[in-house]
Amino acid sequence: MTKDSVRSQIVEAAKKRFSHFGYGKTTMAEIAADCSMSPGNLYRFFPGKLDIAEAIASEDYTSHLEVLMKLAVAPKRNAVERLRDLLFTELRRTYNKLEKDPRALEMASVISSERPEFANWMLANERKVLVALMDEAERRGEFTSEDKEKTAEMIQSATMKFRYPQLWSKLTLPKLEHELDGVLDLMVNGICPHHAGQVTGEAA
Repeated sequence: MTKDSVRSQIVEAAKKRFSHFGYGKTTMAEIAADCSMSPGNLYRFFPGKLDIAEAIASEDYTSHLEVLMKLAVAPKRNAVERLRDLLFTELRRTYNKLEKDPRALEMASVISSERPEFANWMLANERKVLVALMDEAERRGEFTSEDKEKTAEMIQSATMKFRYPQLWSKLTLPKLEHELDGVLDLMVNGICPHHAGQVTGEAA
């Protein structure tokens, strides 16, 4: 087996362990046993359990970024619709992921606490997607922004609640969607006021 295939085997085994037993109750020795290797051999590929968790999160989020970028430049959606699609896709993905695997929040919380640079990497890539959306809006003559990076950062700040489940206070998905609609309406009035009133609608 190649080094990459072994790493993939380890990541898949850890995913199953973390999902079933939780991140905190999983040991490197157990992951190694699931991969039919010694703990010492496992440490050749990953220095620690947190590194495996980060690899899982990185792989998952990289795939998700590809989805977001397609939404950002979708040809048959106007700028407001594309922004709405992005934000609602983020919310629904996270909400549904946690419903399917409640233990995922534990791993995400540990990574956020122990590896803040990873969270910063995620935010930076989200801003790239938002800037791509604004570049496309400018190309189509929908709206312009003098400082796209700053605008992207402010969109992130305004919608932080809908991307971090720690802030949800056990709200239902419909309630969160209702609140996001309201926040998005306020943002659109500032970003592209001639689109005001066109926010509400189903995300793609």
